[in-house]
Amino acid sequence: MHILGKVYFGNSLLAWIVAFLVALIVYAVLSLIRRSLGARLRKLAERSANDIENLLSDMLGVRTKKISFLCLALYCASLTLVLPAKTDKTIIGVVFVVLFIQMGLWGNGLIHYFVNRRAVKDGEEGLNLEAYSVISWIAKAALWATVVLLALNNLGVQITALVAGLGISGIAVALAVQSILGDLFASLSIVLDRPFVVGDFIIVGDQMGSVEHVGLKTTRVRSLSGEQIIIANNDLLNSRIKNYGRMNERRVLFSVGVTYQTPKEKLEEIPGIIREAIEAQNKVRFDRSNFSKFGAYSLDFETVYYVLDRDYNFYMNIQERIILAIYERFSQEGIEFAYPTQTLFMEKG
Repeated sequence: MHILGKVYFGNSLLAWIVAFLVALIVYAVLSLIRRSLGARLRKLAERSANDIENLLSDMLGVRTKKISFLCLALYCASLTLVLPAKTDKTIIGVVFVVLFIQMGLWGNGLIHYFVNRRAVKDGEEGLNLEAYSVISWIAKAALWATVVLLALNNLGVQITALVAGLGISGIAVALAVQSILGDLFASLSIVLDRPFVVGDFIIVGDQMGSVEHVGLKTTRVRSLSGEQIIIANNDLLNSRIKNYGRMNERRVLFSVGVTYQTPKEKLEEIPGIIREAIEAQNKVRFDRSNFSKFGAYSLDFETVYYVLDRDYNFYMNIQERIILAIYERFSQEGIEFAYPTQTLFMEKG
């Protein structure tokens, strides 16, 4: 017992042995928990389709570092010792720095999980995935900047001036690349808000076509005539976009004009003839057909129906069959279509 009572660096040998045993036990317990829970989570991940088990397994098994356990074990051991205030403060500072780094690694895992999960979902829906790498990079940069600042602050470094300097530098860089950043954030808005996806047919101003690619700076649209239209993302979001890819059904309005010489009985039959022609088609819904007005040279009938398919070619084929059916019935009934005419009245004298 005399040997155990000898004092080394302000603590007895017994105190140092107890501190060592405490550190060893804490490290062993934390490592055992990590190993057993990691094995159980890996088995659950193999049997389950749920991504949460994979996330927890990755966070605990891969991203949890043993040096974090070692620092915690040394900190617990230091609590059993009488150490100088400066040494105690240094140990606490190092432990907190290591814990901040460990939290940064966990944060990296969460960012990777959520960004990849959204990217896979949007990739199945036809969205370009380039912007997700930027989202991931920005999120990780913000995370590690926070970790570094917290670590420096914990070590006693005055970070107020550093934060102010970074803010001024950031403003200067943002002003220098304002146009590029505008398109970049517009790209992120397109990915997150999804006003359209690859494959949608859109109209922007007087330009129209199918979206082929959503990049970090531009969006590429294939026009109906074949050429590729390249539009800056910022200009795109500042415009009014008509997205026909989100159209579940197409409303069709058309007019038919017949001559003023058409008898009243035939006029009353026309809405029914048009309705029969429309309802004979597949994937359409008739809405109305009415004698709408007295035109300059015709009696006009206005008709509305819905095509239950957003494909433009399908709609045009339906419209063609309806018009041909109406034309055939009008011929059978002796109803004449109107065309521009003028009647001149001559007076003698």
